[in-house]
Amino acid sequence: MKFPKALQDKLNIRKENNSLRTLPVSNTLIDFASNDYLGFAKNKDIFQDTHQLLIEKNLQVNGASGSRLLSGNHELFEETEKCIANFHQAEEALLFNSGYDVNVGFFSAIPQRNDIILYDELCHASIRDGIQMSLAKAYKFKHNDVDDLEYLLQKFKVDTKEIYIVTESVFSMDGDSPNLKKLAAISEIHNANLVIDEAHALGAFGVKGEGLIQSQNLQDKVFARIITFGKGLGCHGAAILGSNALKQFLVNFCRSFIYTTALPPHAIATILTSYKALEKSELLIKKLQENSLYFNSLSQDSNFSSAIKSIVIPGNDAVKKTANYLQENGFNVKPILSPTVPEGQERLRFCLHSYNSKEEIENVLEVLKNYLY
Repeated sequence: MKFPKALQDKLNIRKENNSLRTLPVSNTLIDFASNDYLGFAKNKDIFQDTHQLLIEKNLQVNGASGSRLLSGNHELFEETEKCIANFHQAEEALLFNSGYDVNVGFFSAIPQRNDIILYDELCHASIRDGIQMSLAKAYKFKHNDVDDLEYLLQKFKVDTKEIYIVTESVFSMDGDSPNLKKLAAISEIHNANLVIDEAHALGAFGVKGEGLIQSQNLQDKVFARIITFGKGLGCHGAAILGSNALKQFLVNFCRSFIYTTALPPHAIATILTSYKALEKSELLIKKLQENSLYFNSLSQDSNFSSAIKSIVIPGNDAVKKTANYLQENGFNVKPILSPTVPEGQERLRFCLHSYNSKEEIENVLEVLKNYLY
């Protein structure tokens, strides 16, 4: 069957730029690539406990059978949402099928026509896709630049409009964070609604992995928190934390929640079991945080406290060759290419885990140093 020429031309451009994406195969290399910060994705106890929970709840079924508004809802959803809300000191939690679904649904439903969205220029693609679907007007501010945000707030503040300030507590490419306390204060001064995506903070920050917002006691200053479970929790799905009114509105108007089959019971049980495991994982979380500091002490390129570390190696060819060399030496480190990041900002992206040893961190950086210098 004929493939459209315009589409083939786009693929050819990616090939010419050495930026064509392909699906990788699984490997047994030392893991510096996955988002499984605490090793929950491979945790056998969580696997077994999830199975037992489904038996106890008489939910030995393969699928949800429909959306939550039709046939897909059950008591395990409500139990899990209550657990999540309590853990995160939020009034309510609403589960979604993925972090992408959360952001597309939230930003297309909540900001209304003539509202203003002010978002960090490096916000995740899912946030920007949701904003594009919104009827509100949106403007980006310079990355982690409070002064630029203040300028925009002064420029667009009108009493009849709602303003939404949108950022992430940990950015996925560099692992850096904004000044959340300043953002909370600014939001309060300007009567704006602060929205924080905590995808890469859950499991990695706080004594019990609760995230950056709670570790800084800002949970009552945030209009909505977005948390995803495919990273620190090692499973699947996502949730929005907020008020009862916010949850009620989303259930009634959020299209990515309403018009989709619900997560299967097994996924919900895994989320609940993983949260219970997280409450008992202080040593794992501490080890992850120690590994982050140790990596920083050995690398001049890294000074952020998150589990994400980046070393910029400009050019798709150069960074891919460097990543291949590390992989050939036993380390699973992935290159991040343009156009995912701006041209000239291509980088190696290291993800640290509680199960990485200090020796592994030392060795991967030594191999990289020998290759580059």
